[in-house]
Amino acid sequence: MKIVSIVGTRPQLIKAAALQPVLRTRHEEIFVDTGQHWDESMAGAFLAELGLARPDRRLGLGGGTHADQTAAMLTGLEPILAAEAPDAVRVYGDTNSTLAGVLAAAKLGIPVAHVEAGLRSFDRRMPEEVNRVVADHLATWLLAPTRTAVENLRAEGITRGVTLVGDLMQDLASRVSAEVRDPSVLEGIGERLGVSLTPGGYVFATVHRQENREAAAMAAWAAILSGAASPHRPVIVALHPGTRAAMGRARISCGPDVAIVEPQGYRTSLALQLHAAAVITDSGGVQREAAWLGVPCLVLRESTEWLEAVDDSAGRMVIIGLDRTKAATELTRLAPVPEVARLARERAATLDLPSTGAAHAIVTALEQSPGPQAPCPQSSGESPHPQSPGPQAPGPQAPGESPHAQSPGPQSSGESPHPKLPGKSRDLRPEGAG
Repeated sequence: MKIVSIVGTRPQLIKAAALQPVLRTRHEEIFVDTGQHWDESMAGAFLAELGLARPDRRLGLGGGTHADQTAAMLTGLEPILAAEAPDAVRVYGDTNSTLAGVLAAAKLGIPVAHVEAGLRSFDRRMPEEVNRVVADHLATWLLAPTRTAVENLRAEGITRGVTLVGDLMQDLASRVSAEVRDPSVLEGIGERLGVSLTPGGYVFATVHRQENREAAAMAAWAAILSGAASPHRPVIVALHPGTRAAMGRARISCGPDVAIVEPQGYRTSLALQLHAAAVITDSGGVQREAAWLGVPCLVLRESTEWLEAVDDSAGRMVIIGLDRTKAATELTRLAPVPEVARLARERAATLDLPSTGAAHAIVTALEQSPGPQAPCPQSSGESPHPQSPGPQAPGPQAPGESPHAQSPGPQSSGESPHPKLPGKSRDLRPEGAG
């Protein structure tokens, strides 16, 4: 098969690094980078560190509003896909690069493989949630990382082409974790960052989401980080360039014991998480890594698409939103100062992170035509995770009508260039959670 793989952000490069070596032993890959993360610290250094091939095409389309960025990506991707005429387009996750890749391929009749299909936060205020839903309803292969993701798709009437494949990010973390287990790695990192780092002697944080760049939100999480920091246990914040710029415009700063640093390379980020007293983040990827590493994690969001990470954490992962009191209480519970150094050393010494085999499962799934659509029970309109705090879609919903269904457009008079790989049939019954 000839496959165009579309990436644009750091997490997508991590996933590509886990999949690319396996894919290229069996198929031809055209590697396209939209440039959504255009900063060298955000994406450029990852290519070399993770051993990724240089992209065959670079669009350089970072920055701008969601509409500006997605429109530019569509315009840039369409001629590439038309010229390459691939058997499939593969996209990862839930970014604007994902959305643009799916739409460009679907308009050209090219089948789409969506890695990390089926994830839902059930909060459509999040741009990522909208991107996930659109991608899944247009994809031919839906490559789900968890059983919950499979059930989310079933609740939306999607069963054809769904395969439980495991998590590419866990596979890469499994491969690299042995390199960062020794606490001595902190010495070099600390020297480079200009801070003293010891096991359990700091808190690691990341903040990047759009909703956390509003002035009120920045003031709230800055207060949480300042409250978590002390001279004896600083907070190290690897801050997205966009978030740093927003803080500057709003004239918001953190306390003296909060060290703001550039986004770190993959191994450094993994090491900083593993040996920390705790992690504070709004990143889905960092949530998962913290869960696999067994590190206490406070989530700066009101909901998460990685429900298993919370449910299976034995209380180590807590969604705190922007509640400073809850953050302080949970940090005291999860990372008690008298015990935290010992806990961090024991965690690193006993770490044994298994691989899920996701790369081989994904490539195998792509080599098979999707099976028939299985019958799905009529949705009751409830989320499979009703405890998730995301809002319902606004307005009344007519019986039997999807809150996001569209009237079908006219049948194209042209034939798909890939008639042997038909798209999924659609069931437009209620999607479940809005």
